[in-house]
Amino acid sequence: MVLEQEGSLTISGAELYTKSWLPDGPIKARLVFIHGFSDHINRYTAIFSHLASKGIAVYGFDQRGWGRSVRKPAEKGLTGPTTQVLSDIAAFLSQPHLLGTPGSQEPVFVMGHSMGGGQVITFAADPNYEPLVKKVRGFLLEAPFIGFSPEERPSWLKISLGRLAGRLLPHFQLVHKVAVENLTRDKHVQVSISEDELMHDTGTLEGFAGLLDRTNDLQQGKTKLGKEGVVRSLWVGHGTADKTTWFEATKQWFEGCAGGVKDRTLRAYEGWSHQLHCDGECSGEFFEDVASWILERAGGETERVAKNEEVPKAQEEVAVPQVLGEGNQRPEAKL
Repeated sequence: MVLEQEGSLTISGAELYTKSWLPDGPIKARLVFIHGFSDHINRYTAIFSHLASKGIAVYGFDQRGWGRSVRKPAEKGLTGPTTQVLSDIAAFLSQPHLLGTPGSQEPVFVMGHSMGGGQVITFAADPNYEPLVKKVRGFLLEAPFIGFSPEERPSWLKISLGRLAGRLLPHFQLVHKVAVENLTRDKHVQVSISEDELMHDTGTLEGFAGLLDRTNDLQQGKTKLGKEGVVRSLWVGHGTADKTTWFEATKQWFEGCAGGVKDRTLRAYEGWSHQLHCDGECSGEFFEDVASWILERAGGETERVAKNEEVPKAQEEVAVPQVLGEGNQRPEAKL
């Protein structure tokens, strides 16, 4: 039986919706999950419950501007700039039951999907967060937003105008609908997405500008995991038929920008779509791939702790960098 717990976490005045999926037996590993654009963590109940049944405790939160962290229409898509997004991830990870207490026996992993995958890479590559990143046992990326597919790639003019508008009217909202048939092959899930009012498809100009900048840095090879020993393990899964994010961009980034990670795996899901966690009956294979990869590394870590062997980790207190500047102020609470 899996125990589900809802709650909230206040980060610098913003109250964010949180939820955990916990095993009814011993915890073997802990996983923090970062969702994608126009998404929320309750969309992942199937895979989270599966992982919890294997002894992996899962923790997630609806990011600013998304899901149940939105209280009123004006807050839809109000994510803040990239500095805010990364600071929220760091604050969530720094909770006592995760990485805030030195010497925890259960290793912590971090996983991101789509836009959340791009955010996770950006977080892991940011030197401001290196002490915290070193404490993470491994990172997993599901169909990360590293590059647009050729048919979806916006023109340089549209990108430039979007960045300019984002600086002038950061909270101006735009609706960007993603075709449900490009997200999953499962017809029932397509209907569920269309009927889910929490998937509001609304972003702000500031949020879109941050997304474009992060994606551009990834696709241009500027965001790298090149410093050896910072990220210990990396797993990347991507469907080759993904029409929302581009498999080839992920492959190119993995081969050219993740060289500092000795333990790394790229798993290509031939013919699969964007949401690997709900892409029809075959999604069970994805569940098992994720669980096996985590448990293989968690097992070795736990055994070393049990034998009192030294496990490499940063034991120092981690200071979460503050978001400064008028344009980077944190929004009010949203739940």
